[in-house]
Amino acid sequence: MALRVLQIQPFRGIYLTYQFLSTVFIRIPLWILLAFPKSWRPRATWSISKTVKLKLTRYLNALSKTAGPLFGTPPNHLAITPGVNVNGVWIPPIPELIKDELAIWANVAQVTSIRIPGYWLHKEGSSITVAAPLMPGEKVVYALHGGGYAALSAHPTDPTSNIARGLINHVGCVHRVFSTEYRLSSSLKSKEPNPFPAALIDALAGYVYLVKTVGLDPSDIIVEGDSAGGNLALALTRYLVEHPDSGLPPPPGALILLSIWADLGPQALNPNSSWMNHAKSDYIGLVDVEGYYRAIRTFVGPHGLGAAETNPMISPASLNPAMKIHFKGFPRTFIAAGGAEVFYDMLCVLKDKMVADLGEGDGVRPGDGKVRFYVAADAPHDWVALMYEPERTETLEAIATWVDAS
Repeated sequence: MALRVLQIQPFRGIYLTYQFLSTVFIRIPLWILLAFPKSWRPRATWSISKTVKLKLTRYLNALSKTAGPLFGTPPNHLAITPGVNVNGVWIPPIPELIKDELAIWANVAQVTSIRIPGYWLHKEGSSITVAAPLMPGEKVVYALHGGGYAALSAHPTDPTSNIARGLINHVGCVHRVFSTEYRLSSSLKSKEPNPFPAALIDALAGYVYLVKTVGLDPSDIIVEGDSAGGNLALALTRYLVEHPDSGLPPPPGALILLSIWADLGPQALNPNSSWMNHAKSDYIGLVDVEGYYRAIRTFVGPHGLGAAETNPMISPASLNPAMKIHFKGFPRTFIAAGGAEVFYDMLCVLKDKMVADLGEGDGVRPGDGKVRFYVAADAPHDWVALMYEPERTETLEAIATWVDAS
């Protein structure tokens, strides 16, 4: 692979080789040395290994932005990418279900419903065939991956698939996960930027596939999303809740929201917010204000930055007083927040808004509210996907208890 990179892109190959060697022999030893004093770690409670892992994750994120994808071209919505134990299917378009405000947004953004890939991930050693009927008591997770609406993939080789595997291995009633390869919002200079609501249309198509093609009862579907995928999970659920007489399936039985990007508005950059206070303890790193706005502009496209503050499908945790948002009719919801992540504040706001309509509960005691808010005190952003321990296992065990209590 390295030779091929050098042959095709010699300067990029040389650059990446240099970065690899300098990281192994200079950066990592230096990070270890600097992490010995607890006061020098992002959090005194962190181990040396967690401190080094955070720095490495942050470094690789920055390197990928400079040099492009580090491990080849990632899968996308244009094709089913094959592989060992990869169960890919084509999800049919649903133009007849794009109605009301979704149709207006789609027309403004010049996006339509198209055929996209989806991937099934089964429990290891399972004999379940692709799209087989449910076994008694089984639940299916419908996963929407993170990546800021601009990166990563639904493919089983993507890092976010660690969440799916974790759920399969910890939640007794979950034996398989289905993921939709929704369109990403690429550069504004791209011929096909796929802005909002392209991803929402694709997420809806995947949900309709599960209900109408596979034949699942919506009450047996758990929609899970991490980071931007959690934002998408909420938007999908809202569209289903608010359009009960449009030929759409009912909302899912439950939601699992992990480190979700719940507010794309500018208030997230408040000097006293977790965006600033947790910058050193999260691999997202110190806030690049221009980069932050650039990512939002890419996603909202022709709808403009105002949509990031006032559209509940985009910013369900917005603090803009003009935004009147409710969560009536939403299903049971598990919200997980990392106590060391930059999204922490907006996750607290989201929790408060959902609890106001649905009530708070631990999911175990009968009669409790529908919202379970779980905080992994020392976890950075998206810790379940990136295998930060022990928080990852503890979170998955809490989710398992919550699901089993339903």
